[in-house]
Amino acid sequence: MPRDTVKVVISRKLPKPVEQRMSELFDVELNTNDEAFTENRLADALERADVFVSTLTDNITAELIANAGSQLKMIAQFGAGVDNIDVKAAAQKGIIVTNTPGVLTEDTADMTMALILALPRRMVQGVDALRAGEFKGWSPTYMLGHRIFGKRIGIIGMGRIGQAVARRARAFGLEVHYHNRNRVSPAIEAQFATTYWESLDQMISRMDIISVNCPATPATYHLLHERRLKLLKPHAYIVNTSRGEVIDEDALISALEAGQIAGAGLDVFQNEPEINPRLLALKNVILLPHMGSATVEARTEMGEKVIINIKNFLDGHMVPDRVLPELI
Repeated sequence: MPRDTVKVVISRKLPKPVEQRMSELFDVELNTNDEAFTENRLADALERADVFVSTLTDNITAELIANAGSQLKMIAQFGAGVDNIDVKAAAQKGIIVTNTPGVLTEDTADMTMALILALPRRMVQGVDALRAGEFKGWSPTYMLGHRIFGKRIGIIGMGRIGQAVARRARAFGLEVHYHNRNRVSPAIEAQFATTYWESLDQMISRMDIISVNCPATPATYHLLHERRLKLLKPHAYIVNTSRGEVIDEDALISALEAGQIAGAGLDVFQNEPEINPRLLALKNVILLPHMGSATVEARTEMGEKVIINIKNFLDGHMVPDRVLPELI
């Protein structure tokens, strides 16, 4: 099939250079108003598209895949995570699923480190105090926070992003610890002078900062549940730039309200885009609108990866970023 006759439906507005390049290569249907697809609109797109370019806001269920048109051969995810796609159902129907790994690593790690710095030093509270006219001049006891140098950070998920966080944490003098499904190589452990914990419970009970950097999978759903959250020290902070579902949000809010932990920095939420009003009322949290990878560079490179995946598939070549259900 000639590339320019391949029907590519894109579910969200992408960076202009990406959309322009796709329009040059394929028969592209753009989402010019950037409104998230409803289930009906998503079903219609899957019925018509040869290739569907999805994002994390598209909940592509087994039912939708079963009812997709027979011409649909590829779901090219604009994003690293694929927890919004039933990859197994797609594979059973012969639909290839791809993602865009790697290009988000440094930007997400930067945002993680920004939250790790901002939380103990009360940066957002300081900004709010200035804007509210509460600052009356320097005082020895005003806006006291905590230093991070010499503290222990426990990284949950030692993949690309976890390792990038470890690199930054070491530069700021943090002692790096990690828990991962599989232990990383001795060379990586040596690079970050990091300590591996087979037991997540034992690790989090000894850390000053917890950074959540694991993917959202059935195995990591509510990985930090009520019992585990109670293991944290009262002065500990939690930072999550992964997926909201990894933490039991209600249990986290209760712990924050009760002062069982010191604070949380969240870029993701369990019921996005809805934010729990109890979270919004807390003073010991920093809340961001899922902007960990929101840089021009990252989003453009993500689009380039989508294009490469589609081109390789159409040309009959190996798809570089294919997602296999057995690897999730």
